[in-house]
Amino acid sequence: MQRICLFPGTFDPVTLGHTDIIDRALPLFDELVIGIGVNAGKEPMFSVEQRVEWIKEIYRGQSSIRVTAYEGLTVNFCKQIGARFILRGIRYVSDFEYEKAIADINRKMEHEVETIFLTCSPEYSTIASTLVRDVIRHGGPAEQFLPDPVAASIVAAAKNKK
Repeated sequence: MQRICLFPGTFDPVTLGHTDIIDRALPLFDELVIGIGVNAGKEPMFSVEQRVEWIKEIYRGQSSIRVTAYEGLTVNFCKQIGARFILRGIRYVSDFEYEKAIADINRKMEHEVETIFLTCSPEYSTIASTLVRDVIRHGGPAEQFLPDPVAASIVAAAKNKK
């Protein structure tokens, strides 16, 4: 049986914190599905298509990664794609408390799906998409928090606006 894992998130934008978790999770699973959750109640900074494209570009040539968008309950999407694991990144203790509550609810809804927590590497523990969006919004040097393809795309878009 294949070990398929879903790494759900908004990835708005994809940061070095995300890629740290993805890179370290790759050897643990046969397939890692990066699931971009679509929440009708939230207005993202970047389109779903842009976020999918970034991840595909970052992991081009990595056959064990699949990228897709989804709506609805994460455990339902896990069943749809045959994932028995959900991957979550943890930066701080407060992240763990929040993520554990979600994991507990998911486990009650779907006993077959386990949540796996990876702590991010110390150098990425302060990187949060929310903070990076603020840096981008105000024209700050966000490149240091972003994978190269994402940084290049955002810098190019900023130059086109001028």
